[in-house]
Amino acid sequence: MQQTNLSEKDLLNDLLETEKSLISSYSTFISESSCQNLRKVLTSQFTETAQDQFEVFESMRKKGYYQTKDAQDNEVQQVKQQFGQMKSELS
Repeated sequence: MQQTNLSEKDLLNDLLETEKSLISSYSTFISESSCQNLRKVLTSQFTETAQDQFEVFESMRKKGYYQTKDAQDNEVQQVKQQFGQMKSELS
């Protein structure tokens, strides 16, 4: 069996993708669950996983492995308005 050495960046990227996949799965499970106790457990796990994902992301960002830029205030307001409009259309 051949062993492959992954870089720190590759390992963190894999971990980040795994966390993002888990968040997506938890979101689906929560929205499809009718059992209140199960929803509480899944919601708790979702929140914990989202925090873990953010910590991995922050670590990658600080090391320069994940480039980001801050959104301008007007861009934030525009997106907020768009989602508010979508929400009101669904209500």
